Amino acid sequence: MREIILSSLAVVLLRALLLTVRVRITDTSGMQAGTLTEPVILAFWHNRILGITPAFLKHYPQGRKGVSVLTSASRDGEILSRIMAGCGMGSVRGSSSRRGARALREMVRLIAEGRDIAITPDGPRGPRYHLGPGAIQLAQTTGAPLLLVHASFSNAVRLKTWDGFIIPLPFSKISITVDPPERMPGELTLDEFNGWKIKIEQRLRDAAD
Repeated sequence: MREIILSSLAVVLLRALLLTVRVRITDTSGMQAGTLTEPVILAFWHNRILGITPAFLKHYPQGRKGVSVLTSASRDGEILSRIMAGCGMGSVRGSSSRRGARALREMVRLIAEGRDIAITPDGPRGPRYHLGPGAIQLAQTTGAPLLLVHASFSNAVRLKTWDGFIIPLPFSKISITVDPPERMPGELTLDEFNGWKIKIEQRLRDAAD
C-alpha cells in the first residue's frame, strides 16, 4: 500500500512539474526521424531519469511499440516501476545482484516483440558513473543497437544521494542528446568486452556535468 501511495503521488507531482519544463532534443541516431525503426537499447546515467522521462512523454516517436525500463527488484525499484507505469512506460524488475538472469531473458523477449529497452548502467546503487555490463550484454545477445542518451539541465536541484539525483526545477530547460547507434559484436573476447565497456562509460561520462 505504501508503494502505491508514494508512486501515485510522485506521478501526479512529476506530471505537474514536467508540464512546465521545456525539452530540446538533438537526435543523431535516426530514431526521431524514423530512419532507425528497429528496437533499441537506451542507456543513460541513473541520476538523469528525470531528464529522460519528459523527453519520452513529449517526444517519443509515434509508431514505436513503447519503452520498458530496467528497475531493481527492491522496494525502491517497485516504486520506480509504478512511477514509470504512470508515465506510460513498462518496467523489467531485476539487477546484477537480484533476478539478473531472469531480467535479461525478459528484456530479450521484449526486444523480440519490438519494444525499446531503457537501462541506467550505473544503477540501482552505483557506483555513480560506472558502467555495469548489462547494456553491452543485452546488445550482444539481441543485436539491437545501443543508443547513449545524455541530459543536461539549465536549472535543477541535486539530491545528496549516491548518484547525485537531479530534479529539474519548474520552467527550466532540459537538453537531450541521442548519440548515433553502436552495434556490439555477438562474440567478444574479455579484452574486447572491457574495451567496449571503457569506451561507452567514457562517452557517457564526458557528457555528464
